[in-house]
Amino acid sequence: MSNKIKIEASWRTALKEEFNQPYFETLIEFIKQEIRNGKVIYPPEPLIFNAFNSLPIDKVKVVILGQDPYIKPNQAMGLSFSVPKEIRTPPSLKNIYKEMHQDVGIIIPDHGNLTKWVGEGVFLLNAALTVEAGKSGAHLKKGWGQFTDAVIRTISKERSGVVFMLWGNFAKNKADLIDVSKHLVLKAAHPSPLARGAYFGSKHFSQANAYFESNGQAPIDWQI
Repeated sequence: MSNKIKIEASWRTALKEEFNQPYFETLIEFIKQEIRNGKVIYPPEPLIFNAFNSLPIDKVKVVILGQDPYIKPNQAMGLSFSVPKEIRTPPSLKNIYKEMHQDVGIIIPDHGNLTKWVGEGVFLLNAALTVEAGKSGAHLKKGWGQFTDAVIRTISKERSGVVFMLWGNFAKNKADLIDVSKHLVLKAAHPSPLARGAYFGSKHFSQANAYFESNGQAPIDWQI
C-alpha cells in the first residue's frame, strides 16, 4: 500500500486535514504492516477508497452506512452492502431488496452489485474501509472509525439536503454527527436476518424520494 492515497479530487480537498493527521498516517502504516506480515486484507488495495472515487462529494444525495467490508474472499468491493455480480447476494442485501420491493416496487435483482446506485448519488460508506479476512471489526478501532466520522461530519457541513440511512444501532449512533436542520436522517433496524425482520416496513426508499421531490430534486431510481 502506497503512502499517497489515491482519492478523487473533491474528497482530497474536503478531507485534506484528516489525511494530514497523525492517526491517519498511523492507520496507513498499520495496514501496510499487516500486508507485509502476510495478513489478507479486504477489499483489494485499489478498491479501498472505491466509494469516494466513484462519487464526488458534490454529487452525494444519499448516504448508506455499513460497518465493515465483507470478510469472505471476493466479496468486498469498497461499497457498503455491495458485492460483485458473480458473487451470491448476501443475506442482509437480500433483505434490503425485499424491503425495496415492498416499498417502491423494484424488481428484485439476481445479483448484489450496487454500482448503479452510485450513479444515482448514493454514497455507500463503510465505517471501516478495510478488514482482515474472517475478522469483523478488526480494523475499525485502528483509525477508520475516526476517519469515517470525519467524512460524515464533512458531508453534513459541506452539503445540504442529503438523506442519511442509518440501519442498526452502530449506524444510528452516528446521528449526532449530522446537522438535522439541513439533512434528513432515517433510522431503522439492521437488515441482517439477525434482526428478525425488524428492518421491514421502514420505507426509507420512498421517504427519501418524497424528501427529494419536496425539495425540487429528482428522486432516486432504486432499480438495480
